[in-house]
Amino acid sequence: MQDNKNTIAGWVLFAGIIALGASIVTGEVFHGERPEKMGYPIEGVVLEGEGGAAAEKPIDFSIADAAHGEQVFKKCAACHNADKGGANALGPNLWGVLGEPIGKGAHGFAFSEALASKGGTWDFANLSDWLANPKKFAPGTKMTFAGLSNPQDRADVIAFLNAHSDAPKPLPAAPAAAAAPPAEGADKAAAEAVGAGAQKAANEPVLNQADAVKAPSKSSGGDASKAGQ
Repeated sequence: MQDNKNTIAGWVLFAGIIALGASIVTGEVFHGERPEKMGYPIEGVVLEGEGGAAAEKPIDFSIADAAHGEQVFKKCAACHNADKGGANALGPNLWGVLGEPIGKGAHGFAFSEALASKGGTWDFANLSDWLANPKKFAPGTKMTFAGLSNPQDRADVIAFLNAHSDAPKPLPAAPAAAAAPPAEGADKAAAEAVGAGAQKAANEPVLNQADAVKAPSKSSGGDASKAGQ
């Protein structure tokens, strides 16, 4: 009886060893790694972050709305004011900011070295870059505002600030419209037309020198005959 139990236990152990070995072998044969990108690619679809970010369209200051800019400026009002003669707060007074030296200011505010070392003067373009992402424009700046991602909001705020000045600057002209891409198939049609013209020219008979000499002689004879009648 004891021998039967030992035999059964032996077979069970042997079967377990076989199963474990088969599992290891199967795992090695059909080994699969986690793909770098999950999911199935769809032709013609570009995922966010692939192929580079789309270029931002130039801001059209010619349609900027200073009244709306005043509403957007309320996001800045905790640190700034744009009143003539207004006091500096956590941030500088922004009366007449357009045309001022960057990071120097006309109201005695202590700017960070990161901004004070930029050089140049505030204009419509660099003020838009600053408002879009202050930390990117001047790494190390004390300004903690994350920025205005909407280009038209920036245009409107800058138009509002431009109006708060003793000498407002003329708004930049509307950006030139980009040339429209050729209609689909236009290039192919043009190429086919050129090819057809070349083929037609190749099929035209070409007169050799003898034919060219004979043709006018025959014509001249006919005209002379008629003239003699």
